[in-house]
Amino acid sequence: MRELAEEIIQGRRLQRGEDLSFFVTADLKELCEGADLIRRELCGNRADLCSIINGRGGRCSENCKFCAQSAHNHTNCEVYDFLSAETFVEDCRKIRAKGVDRYSIVTAGKTLVGKDLEIAVESYRAMHEACPDMILCASHGLMEEADLKRLADVGVTMYHANIETSERFFPEICTTHTFEDKIEEVRRARAAGMTICCGGILGMGETWEDRISMALTLAELAVESIPLNFLIPVKGTPLGNREKLAPEEITRIVAMFRYINPTADIRIAAGRSYFEDGGEVLFTSGANATLTGDMLTTVGNNTAQDREMLTRLGYEIKPVP
Repeated sequence: MRELAEEIIQGRRLQRGEDLSFFVTADLKELCEGADLIRRELCGNRADLCSIINGRGGRCSENCKFCAQSAHNHTNCEVYDFLSAETFVEDCRKIRAKGVDRYSIVTAGKTLVGKDLEIAVESYRAMHEACPDMILCASHGLMEEADLKRLADVGVTMYHANIETSERFFPEICTTHTFEDKIEEVRRARAAGMTICCGGILGMGETWEDRISMALTLAELAVESIPLNFLIPVKGTPLGNREKLAPEEITRIVAMFRYINPTADIRIAAGRSYFEDGGEVLFTSGANATLTGDMLTTVGNNTAQDREMLTRLGYEIKPVP
């Protein structure tokens, strides 16, 4: 694995059509050491911290089998309308004070239009004015390019749109929109001038071939940030009884994504709770970014703990103002 890592550092890129089955059987320690070497050489020692806020809760029209907020599922999740600009600005200021790099509003629902879109535009404008050094990201489903451009014009520089899984497996997870819809959204956000945060959820029943295909799709899209979520089964969803991934399998997945996407931020999101120490090993196995604080419908890691861990591992992080 060291030899492959060196080749990737020198410019080789793994391609669709190659036999990449070795990721499943390679010695895990050697795989992770190679992934960490790629990370250090091509991404450096800077770690990126991101926090999110659930801007609109529940009643989502889409039927994603993993989601607590889908109206098709029965989870008793909290339901509320789009929050106010004042709420977002206050929260953004609190997050900034903790030394977090980027902040994102995430909304349930297929897209963002009408009154909610207007609130979002005003909220991002207000946050950009109040916290000009905070990188703003948006996650609002399948938006039109003109509306994405409006967000970019008020300070949003990154758009989040997960592909969730491989093209083959996607219809097993969602049927109210398509894998190609997801790809087109990434292209629209790019055309609107934004960088891209795009990943998905592992542990939904996909094969290793699906995982490799998903990683290759993200490489082909040249996304800058890849959030990796590891399914936390939610009671009341079709995936509520799925077996949780073992920490060793999660670690192998993270390392594999680094080999296939050597210059992207590999961002650890939901599922760190499967590790007693918050997944420290993942940040010596290719990961160099993380969501911090509470997630959408699950509890995340404390930001102070994350800063301490990453600093101890030798990462440089944004100073607390």
